[in-house]
Amino acid sequence: MITLYAFCWVPDFAKGHVRDLRVRWALEEAGIPYRQKLLSQGENGSPDYLALQPFGQVPAIEENGAKLFESGAIVLNIARRSEALMPRDPQGRARTEAWMFAALNSVEPAIGNLADIDLFAQGERWAQERRPAAVEQVQGKLDRLEHWLAEKDYLEDAFSAGDLLMSDVLRILDHTDIVEQRPVLRAYRDRCLARPAFRKALADQLASFEEPAAAIG
Repeated sequence: MITLYAFCWVPDFAKGHVRDLRVRWALEEAGIPYRQKLLSQGENGSPDYLALQPFGQVPAIEENGAKLFESGAIVLNIARRSEALMPRDPQGRARTEAWMFAALNSVEPAIGNLADIDLFAQGERWAQERRPAAVEQVQGKLDRLEHWLAEKDYLEDAFSAGDLLMSDVLRILDHTDIVEQRPVLRAYRDRCLARPAFRKALADQLASFEEPAAAIG
């Protein structure tokens, strides 16, 4: 069985947004059981954990002696096992992988930069000066994404791991009204987040902060 490593504590603003959520969601979509191992504060810097995740971050997984880290890599690994997340035909697989990388490389950096300014540098003069340019960069990325989606329900013909990552990236903007002001993107995000697998994954992550001693089998 897969063991998923996650934190037992994060600041309130990060609850529901830690990247192990992406892995939980993918596992739920794929119908793959897992158990969690919660890391106490400081445990992520231990030699044992750094041997599993060199940067001391979450998530990481172990399965039958195999180890893997980085949420994108883990979701890709899971998607390759499940038609619920990735089509079986070569072109469909390639398109899904392209959208996964687009979410993490083309869209998330700009959104993450804005979130860092808003959440970690609030009130700093440099952040106030930098924010308009950061917002403009985000809006440019979202213009492209919104144009692509147009009247589509998903990025391609059906929900995939690309949509899983893209919609979770859009969630990073929850502290703003940027997505709310874009009906196409708002509907797309909400459509993805209405999936039972996401709701289960979110509930399980939030529960892990309330009961850090518990393990989900």
